[in-house]
Amino acid sequence: MFNGLNLNLGNLSRLSAAQTRSISAENPTGEKGKGGMAINPEHGPSRELGQGWKVRPCIGIQPGETVEIANIDGAGAIQQIWMTPTGNYRFSILRIYWDDQEQPSVECPLGDFFASAYTSFNVYAPLNSLAVCVNPGNAFNCYWEMPFRKRCRVTVENIGPEAMTLFYQINYTLTDVPEDCAYFHAQFRRVNPLPFKAVYTILDGVRGQGHYVGTYMAWGVNNNGWWGEGEIKFFMDGDGEFPTICGTGTEDYFCGSYNFENKATRQYQEFTTAYAGMPHVVRPDGLYTSQQRFSLYRWHIMDPVRFQSDLRVTIQALGWRSGGRYLPLQDDIASVAFWYQTLPTATFPALPCRDELEII
Repeated sequence: MFNGLNLNLGNLSRLSAAQTRSISAENPTGEKGKGGMAINPEHGPSRELGQGWKVRPCIGIQPGETVEIANIDGAGAIQQIWMTPTGNYRFSILRIYWDDQEQPSVECPLGDFFASAYTSFNVYAPLNSLAVCVNPGNAFNCYWEMPFRKRCRVTVENIGPEAMTLFYQINYTLTDVPEDCAYFHAQFRRVNPLPFKAVYTILDGVRGQGHYVGTYMAWGVNNNGWWGEGEIKFFMDGDGEFPTICGTGTEDYFCGSYNFENKATRQYQEFTTAYAGMPHVVRPDGLYTSQQRFSLYRWHIMDPVRFQSDLRVTIQALGWRSGGRYLPLQDDIASVAFWYQTLPTATFPALPCRDELEII
C-alpha cells in the first residue's frame, strides 16, 4: 500500500496519510506548530522584530561537545538532510542511531559523508548527484532515504579545538514503514599510509541481509604517475579467498576510464553525474600543497549489490613502476561505505582520533 515513501515523478500526485515534519534550529523537536518560537535575545539581529522572526537559525557546538540535533519517536523516514557547518569538516562527526540501538548505524566525518573530504570553509567543489549535492557556499545535501520503525536519533560531535556553528534542516515523514525496508548505514575508514602490498578495506564485518549502495573515497597520492590500477572486490555470503564481484580498475569502478585524463588539456578531468563522479582534484601548487588528492563517489542506486548474510569490500592501490610492472602504493586512503541492512548493526571499528583524521 502506498505510504508516502519512495516518491518519484511517476507517483508524486498521489495522496498519502503520511505526515511531513522538519527539524531545524528553529524547531528542534519537529513538532507540529512549534517552529519559530525562540525568544528574541536582547542583542541579536532580530531584537527589534520580535518572536517569530529569524531568531535561532543555527546552533553552536563547543570543542568536545556532542549535540543531539534530532530525536524522532515512532515510525517514519528521513527524506533529506541539509547542513552548513563551519570549522574543519573532518572534526565534525555525524552519528545516526536507529530504533534505540546503542551502536550508531552511521558514524562519519561530515565532509566525507557528503562526499567532500577536501572541501573546507574556504574551498568549494560542486557536486551534483542523485544521492548527494554540494551547492555554493558548501551547502551539503543528502537525499538517501532513511526509514526507521521506533526511533531515530541524530548527533553531531565537535572533536576540534575550536567552537563550530551548524545550520541544519532534517526533513522527514511520519508514516508506516513496509516490512521489507532495511536500515541505512554509513561507515568511515582511513589508512595513512597504506602498508606496502596491503589491500585497503572499505567495509567488513557486515552481518545480515541487505544491499550495498555507495562508495566515497578520498585518495591522497604519495607517488608520481598514475595511481588507479587497483581492483575493487565484493566478497559476499560466505565467499572465501576469491570474490563474487571483481572490478577491472579504480577509474573503471568510478565509471571513468583511461586515468580520468582530458587528452586535450593533459589534466585530470573533474566530473559529477547522477551516479558517479570525481568532483574534486587537489593539484600541487608548487609550494605547500604538494600532494595530489582525489575525491570520488559511486552510487549503486540502479545496481545495488545484494547480499543475504555477510559482506566485505576491498580495493587495491596500484600504480606503475619500471619494466611495465605494477607498483603497490602506500597512499593516504579514506572511504565511506553506504549500505542498507537488517538490524542489529555490528559494532564499527573505532573511529580514528583527531590527529589520525586530520588531512595535512
